[in-house]
Amino acid sequence: MEPVRSTGGTAIGEVNVNRPGGRERGGKAVGRYMMCVHVRPETTQIALLEGRTLVEHYVSHAADDATQIDGNIYRGRVQNVLPGMEAAFVDIGTPKNAVLYRGDVRYDTEDVEAGSSGGQPRIEQVLRPGQTILCQVTKNPIGAKGARLTQEVSIPGRFVVLVPNSSAFGISKRLDDGERKRLRKIIDAVRPSGHGIIVRTAAAGASAEELGHDVERLVAQWDEIASAATKGQGAGLLYREPAIAVRLIREELNHEYRAVVIDDHVLYEQVRAYVAAVNPELADRVEFFDPETEPLPVFERYHVHEQLHRALDRKVYLPSGGSLVIDRAEALTVIDVNTGKNVGTSNLEETVYRNNLEAAEEVARQLRLRDIGGIIVIDFIDMEIRGNRDKVSSALRAALARDKTRTQVFDISELGLVEMTRKRVSEGLIESLSTTCTVCDGRGIVFDHLDL
Repeated sequence: MEPVRSTGGTAIGEVNVNRPGGRERGGKAVGRYMMCVHVRPETTQIALLEGRTLVEHYVSHAADDATQIDGNIYRGRVQNVLPGMEAAFVDIGTPKNAVLYRGDVRYDTEDVEAGSSGGQPRIEQVLRPGQTILCQVTKNPIGAKGARLTQEVSIPGRFVVLVPNSSAFGISKRLDDGERKRLRKIIDAVRPSGHGIIVRTAAAGASAEELGHDVERLVAQWDEIASAATKGQGAGLLYREPAIAVRLIREELNHEYRAVVIDDHVLYEQVRAYVAAVNPELADRVEFFDPETEPLPVFERYHVHEQLHRALDRKVYLPSGGSLVIDRAEALTVIDVNTGKNVGTSNLEETVYRNNLEAAEEVARQLRLRDIGGIIVIDFIDMEIRGNRDKVSSALRAALARDKTRTQVFDISELGLVEMTRKRVSEGLIESLSTTCTVCDGRGIVFDHLDL
């Protein structure tokens, strides 16, 4: 079987002895994380486990080509420009037109129509109906909203991200200063002329040869995309992100993963070939879970199924007896913290404080697991002592730091409320595993028959 084309890394057989391999103990792989992949004809589900705890869950449907398009690159055709919204609607070949905001538009000053009074031109001076543009999806279509676009195209590889026709340069802040300095010297030598480079966290320990090979692959890939973009006028797909399992492997897999377990042999072969190309020392961590010989399905074997069921509930119970109640609305998500059966042992303030600390940790986990985005309001139980409020805020921020999705958190108000935002990229867990009720239209109530 031909290996899946990777977006970076070493070729099959090229093993870098300088890169850290997977840790083992007693011949068994050791790691903090595990990935379970469950494939059915209509869906592919991927569960990320930290220890035995489910922390993230992804769903890819067979019909997702029109909805799960984050990262895809298109040749788009501008349908109309709305100056009052500072946005343009763009046909990219999907059922709903995508939206391109003024801040995501790239332009050449020579292409700006006359009438600009200096400074940043207005969107109608840069784009016009019928114009063909190169664009990339940054946010999947959700509900009635179309996909969001940018003209700042980027192509991710294993170790670096290529930003074509840009001067952008950056190195992951998660790397220590010594490693950043080493990588900067390497990138200065292999950086392609006219293109920007962002160095990813996965580049830690990568050799100059590996980084150079990654850059070369991405530049060649961009050349193919740029060439295809000039060969037509209508809307069309130029580059598709790989299957969700391969994409997650590219983003996540490192020596902290003890296993990637897949219950479909075709996908297992694809993923193993990809890992053998980019991380050969971890290829043996990709395992085939044969559903015909195993006594339990993969999600039941690793206790994913029961945790998923709990993640779909409105109420989440805390270990000490408290609870969270999660309600989603059009504009925001509200999370209410309750003490429930947690009556404490000393005094009310201490009981409430300990309950809120526990809730802060669980809130961060639920946001990741349920993939809740947008505005979020958390109603912590009132605390009289300002120091306790500050400690709960710090605990929430620390827990959210493990979330790779960007968040912004404000301090607890006098009413005990925390306002925060989490970047919304795709539909949440509940939406991906459900359909809107046709009787109540999603309101959760059915009106009595009224004789009017």
